[in-house]
Order: sequence, then structure tokens, then C-alpha cells
Amino acid sequence: MDFVIFVVAMATLIWGADVLVNQSEKIALEFGISEFVIGATLIALGTSLPEMAASIVASLDNRPQIAIANVIGSNILNITMVLGTIFIITKNISPDRDFFAKDSYWALVPVFVFILMIIDGVISRFDAVLLLILMGAYVLFLIKDAKVLIEEQMGDEEEEEKKGFRWIESIPLIFVGLVAIIGGANFTIESASNIAKGFGISEWVIGIIMISLGTSMPELVVSITASIKGKVDMAIGNIIGSNMANTTIVLGASALAKPMNIDISNYIFDISTMVIATLMLVFLTANRLYNKPAGISLFVVLGLFLEHTLSSIM
Repeated sequence: MDFVIFVVAMATLIWGADVLVNQSEKIALEFGISEFVIGATLIALGTSLPEMAASIVASLDNRPQIAIANVIGSNILNITMVLGTIFIITKNISPDRDFFAKDSYWALVPVFVFILMIIDGVISRFDAVLLLILMGAYVLFLIKDAKVLIEEQMGDEEEEEKKGFRWIESIPLIFVGLVAIIGGANFTIESASNIAKGFGISEWVIGIIMISLGTSMPELVVSITASIKGKVDMAIGNIIGSNMANTTIVLGASALAKPMNIDISNYIFDISTMVIATLMLVFLTANRLYNKPAGISLFVVLGLFLEHTLSSIM
């Protein structure tokens, strides 16, 4: 029964995030916000809402291992699974933006800051504030950067979306999306914890595989859809922005709600995999290796990560 509840709750969580993202995008288009800013901020933050909801609930429920594992697992999956899938299924990827020059800093810094913070075994409320300040700096960077971008006229598809915008429809849908996210997060954590206890699996494994896999689905769906539509900048920007949001806002909000303890000696492999995946992202963007071989290399890392995690419960 717990497994059924987990699947339904996760589906509700993802559906709520999808509704919120769609309505946020419509509002952004209504006010003429650029496509890149939509992808790097609204959509990136929106697709990170499941991680945020799940981690905050886990933290408040005295399950910090699930909260932290969810963030680490989501960051790994966003790069290896989501980006790898985009590289494999998309032809002729030629993003206009130089992600290495403009965004590699924001991919690496939060990961290194996270490692520094957990050396003492706890993410405190002071650490949480610093993480939120770091996210604020990222948003300011995007706003400043957006001002120097050459804005293109919105296409027919965007105009059509804009014409379909109505406040009377968007506001209720945003509210429903938020309720679905919060409710889904509560039931997801509770059922996942029960499953872990029933099978003798640690809450860390449940968080880093089951929950992080589920909460990464919005990034996967949004990024693949954007790539198919030729909006590669939005797809890759969504991944970088989502990982930034996971490490800063998700962890920050969770630790602000309740300080979280972690014994890093038990999770060296997972933390190292997150660092390696992030370095691979920087390397691929630096050399503009947006191709199938790069996607396969990311899937190799994903395979090693899954094999190591699953072997620990066999």
C-alpha cells in the first residue's frame, strides 16, 4: 500500500510542479520577459519545487538524510540523466549562449560551498542564510546579464500562448499547483520512509534514488520538450539553474526550517559523484561537446552511480 501511495503522491507532486511552471511561463510571456530568463529562473525554480517541498518536509520530520540525499541525487540525475538524454536524442545542438564563460561559475560554486559547509557535520541556519544569499547573487547576475542580451521578437507560438493568458484562470491553477506540491511532498516522504523501514533500506538510499529520481522528472520533461522545440539554451539553462536552486534554495530552506546533521564519511561516493558530474558539465560546455558521445559518457557515470547505490541494498 505504501508503494501505491508513493507513486500517486510523486505523480501529484510532479503534476503540481508542471502546472505551476506552465502558468509561470504564461505570466512571464505576458509581461515580455525573455526566453532565457524564463528558462534560467522561473522554469528552473519551478522544476525544483518538488525537491524543495520534499526536502523541507523531510527536514521538519527529523529525516535530514532524505532531505540532503534528495538534493545530491537530483543534482547528479539532472546532469547525467537529463543532460545525457538531451545530447542523445537531439540533433545538431548549437546553443547561442556560451555556458562555459557565463554559467560554469554558478554550476561549480554552490557545490564547493556545500562541501565546505558539511565538513563539520551540520548544515546550520547560518549556513542556510549564506546559501540563500548565494541564490540571490545568481538571480542578480541573470537579471544584469539579460539586459545586455539582444532580445528577439516573440514567435507565433509565444504570441499564441500570450493571447491565451487569463489571470482568472492562472491564479486558481497556481494555487492548485502549490497545494498539489505540498500535499504530494508530505505523502511522498511518509510513504518512502515506510518503504525504507519495511525493506530495511536506509533513508539515504530512498532519498538519493526513489525521491530524487521522481523529483527530477520535471527537469527531464521540460528540458526534452524545450530541446525538441529547438530551445536548447532554455533546456541547458534549466539544468544549470535547477542544480543551483537545489543546492542553495532547497538546502537553504530545509536547513532554515531545521538544522540538518550529516555524517559525510558514509556518503563519500555520492558526494564525489556529484562533484565529478558537475566538473563534466563544465568540461563539456567549455569544449562545446554537445553530442551523442558526450551523452553516452554522462550515462556511464549514471550507470556507475546507480550500480553503487543499488549494490548497497542487495
